[in-house]
Amino acid sequence: MTRVDPRIEAEAAAQVAADEARITGQARRRQSLPLSGAFRQFWRHPSPPVITAALVVAITGRVLAGAGTWWELLVPAVLLALFPLLEWTVHVVVLHWKPRSIGRLVIDPHLAREHRAHHADPRDLPLVFIPFRSLVGMIVSLALLSWWLAPTATWGWTVLVTTYTVALGYEWTHYLVHSDYKPRTRVYRAIWRNHRLHHYKNEHYWFAVVTAGTADRLLGTYPDPGTVRSSPTVKALHAQDA
Repeated sequence: MTRVDPRIEAEAAAQVAADEARITGQARRRQSLPLSGAFRQFWRHPSPPVITAALVVAITGRVLAGAGTWWELLVPAVLLALFPLLEWTVHVVVLHWKPRSIGRLVIDPHLAREHRAHHADPRDLPLVFIPFRSLVGMIVSLALLSWWLAPTATWGWTVLVTTYTVALGYEWTHYLVHSDYKPRTRVYRAIWRNHRLHHYKNEHYWFAVVTAGTADRLLGTYPDPGTVRSSPTVKALHAQDA
């Protein structure tokens, strides 16, 4: 991770704070939340327990399936290597989907509608999590695909353990960024800052959440914040195109 110029960091932090105050109508941020409090609050939402239950089933299945091969380590290795691009692609293509009409048919997926609501009010914590209907569909689809595509049962269970673990990690990170827990480590500060810039400065940049500064750098959506104007549609995605 490259070191950020302190002047740019200070300017970006000031801009994000000003934009957040303007958008939320709050002169001050809410009281800081300790990590233990954030952790307890995290489990009060439906998504984490559901993903955890699916993960426990996958781990149990993997254990009962017996010994596999060392080649199965390719599953987490490849997924982690590809995850920055997958995360960026899902955010850009699926979550920022612009409603399209084919005749009288309007194509506007549920996930995209929920994400627009999330941008409209980033402080609404229930909107931070994967919508329940989409979550169930994701868990079932992953299970069916892994059993269909995996060469053996052990590979299939390994795929599920890996994907459900990544999903739970994504939910935790995304929730934490939107909670009142203040960043204390350099890595988490970078994640927190990038996602705040996406929500409070310009929705056309900084798409990666967990893997801040990776795919965005590669795909040209990681500009110097000081060179980017605050977007008038950061809270109302596609409003100018309506």
